[in-house]
Amino acid sequence: MARVAVIGGGNAALNAAISAREAGAEVLVFERAPFELRGGNSRFTAGAMRTTYSGVDDLQKIMPELTPGEIQRTDFSNYSREQFYDDMGRITQYRTDPALAEKLIEESFDTLEWMHSNGVRFLPLYGRQSFEVDGKVRFWGGLTVEAWGGGPGLVDSLTEIATNRGIRIEYGARVTAIERGADGFRVTAGSSTHACDTVVLACGGFESNPAWRTRYLGPGWDVAKVRGTRFNTGDGIRIGTELGAATRGNWSGCHAVGWDMNAPEFGDLDVGDNFQKHSYPFGLLVNNTGRRFVDEGADFRNYTYAKYGRDVLNQPGQAAWQIFDQKVTHLLRDEYRIRQVTKVQADSIEALAERMEGVDSAAFIDEIRTYNAAVQTHVPFDPTVKDGRGTNGLTVDKTNWANTIDEPPFEAYGITCGITFTFGGLAVDNESRVISEEGQVIPGIYAAGELVGGLFYFNYPGGTGLTSGAVFGRTAGRNAAIGG
Repeated sequence: MARVAVIGGGNAALNAAISAREAGAEVLVFERAPFELRGGNSRFTAGAMRTTYSGVDDLQKIMPELTPGEIQRTDFSNYSREQFYDDMGRITQYRTDPALAEKLIEESFDTLEWMHSNGVRFLPLYGRQSFEVDGKVRFWGGLTVEAWGGGPGLVDSLTEIATNRGIRIEYGARVTAIERGADGFRVTAGSSTHACDTVVLACGGFESNPAWRTRYLGPGWDVAKVRGTRFNTGDGIRIGTELGAATRGNWSGCHAVGWDMNAPEFGDLDVGDNFQKHSYPFGLLVNNTGRRFVDEGADFRNYTYAKYGRDVLNQPGQAAWQIFDQKVTHLLRDEYRIRQVTKVQADSIEALAERMEGVDSAAFIDEIRTYNAAVQTHVPFDPTVKDGRGTNGLTVDKTNWANTIDEPPFEAYGITCGITFTFGGLAVDNESRVISEEGQVIPGIYAAGELVGGLFYFNYPGGTGLTSGAVFGRTAGRNAAIGG
């Protein structure tokens, strides 16, 4: 029986462990965090998983609890392989590794079916990816599925599956070194050493390491807030390179979003991902000079949110404000209604300007006036499609979902940059085998999840991270068990 060590405790790691056990291996999981903080970044997510599907018949295979009423009132549409390929190419400016992208896309639905067969439950992502239009609930942006209970529910479910199958999980076990010997590997965690035949590295990127962020992402990234776990400091990447792994991917790039400006330094499990503020396509983003700086309606939210955090970080004071009026506040996601929110409200734009701390009031008032005059109000507004309702003649035009800001009370939400995960990592092939600088497979070492480099460049299609972790985690675990 092969002995597999899995380094990490989130979605990628746990799927790797379950897959290795399924293939007959003895599995030991090393989770750096204590039990109460387990799960890596996966625990902080909404649990969304991007996958191909042909229609509701496919979705019923992974969501058998769908009721006839839900099916009748919902337009689930479909998300084809071709659409997924197009999104991965377009969003990464066609830099994504073709072999890795093919693996991700072609095995996305099959992997979710496998997870469901093991006991993971899924449901439609109603609250974040659908709107009701003309009596029909419509999904948009190619993202339809989430894990039951979000990220925490996914981690709990995978943990229960793993432990029920005899997989041992060591908590508070930070792996500091892995050494190759004549008969396998020796894994050092704290003061103890464990022997194994193969290793799966699945312990995240380096987003929680301010020094590495500044070194690789650039100046200013040391002051970014971290959306998720404090434990992803690059250990797996460092250990992998010490074992001879090559590095790949967009090392100066990351997934970073608009995040409440008064959120704590690291993620808060009681709040989860609700510090994010992702309804900006229906409003405006202004910086402290009072001016807009991005096209809020360039694309659906899940194709822009992961890159706009960088734009916010580059603004004066690393801050910005999202502005809405009452025509659209009913469209705002639940995260705008949490108690821990930086929000001001007023019955006039002038009063709102005075309450937005740090903002040039006169310039902001002028910006709203100029924007309102440029909105193409003759074009119908539809939040479920790229409606082409934009502006004309502005320095930064808005492409879709443009509404005049003129119906009080007005609301403004203060945000900064929240980094989710880094895009640079270890080189792997499509069998999750770690590759050396010479381009050769390194025997016995596999990798999955956020420490894999080469999939994402510049930006990220929403919901792809958990799917990637599951696809490559499943593959890594199986191959680690059978020596593939």
